[in-house]
Amino acid sequence: MIEIPEAVSICRQMQETLVNKTILQAKANFSPHKFAWYFGDPQAYGEKLEGKTFRGCKAQSGMIELWFDEMRIVLGDGAIPRYYTKEEKKPAKHQLQLVFADGSELYVSIAMYGGIWAFQEGSFDNPYYLKACNAVSPLADDFDYEHFNKIDQGQGKLSAKAFLATEQRIPGLGNGALQDILWNAGIHPKRKLLSMSEEEFNKLFQTLKETLAEMTRLGGRDTENNLFGQPGGYQTVMSKNGIKNPCPRCGDTIVKEVYMGGSVYYCPTCQPL
Repeated sequence: MIEIPEAVSICRQMQETLVNKTILQAKANFSPHKFAWYFGDPQAYGEKLEGKTFRGCKAQSGMIELWFDEMRIVLGDGAIPRYYTKEEKKPAKHQLQLVFADGSELYVSIAMYGGIWAFQEGSFDNPYYLKACNAVSPLADDFDYEHFNKIDQGQGKLSAKAFLATEQRIPGLGNGALQDILWNAGIHPKRKLLSMSEEEFNKLFQTLKETLAEMTRLGGRDTENNLFGQPGGYQTVMSKNGIKNPCPRCGDTIVKEVYMGGSVYYCPTCQPL
């Protein structure tokens, strides 16, 4: 799933690749998907988007917002964009296809679930989108310790995972990037906030910012692909890619468990419960 580091990195690549490209043909819902969400009738996307020119984009937390003149396309959750040159082989299945006048194309595909929302600027009132637009990014200076301390902590009863990666407390931060953040902080995913000292909570804050910044600097995580289908440059430790190796800090075996509807990875030595 695209999270903050991937959204920022892909948006940067779009700015460099799609500038001034005009949509010659647009097609949505070519391969119907039960968990693909659109704004209005996807069959009308062609009429809305054809002839529009790419003017820029912005990472809205974990969402990617593309600007085509007065039209907007927002990609949320598991909507994965991929750019193809005129010569490259294109995918047979997709949920959005944009063919540009120069022959290059942008495809968006959904594996599990995701939103592909095309709308005229100012007409989209999706609450998750609006919250993402208004959120303070952990990459920004305004996301300081005071701001972090004001995030709903559930009176301290929440676990570290629940606090950081559920209920959109920090839009764009999900279960993926969470794993290395907690490992770097030395905090178990199930650890309750109530059990943390002020020093530990401060370290969690610092680690959150530092880890997300490094993931972004390196073009996203190696568990996710960029605009050109290549994995990000950040080598995850606590992930499906890292679990085959021992913990690089202590040498212990990395554990994978199901917790709160998703997998968590942790080192039982470096992240005691």
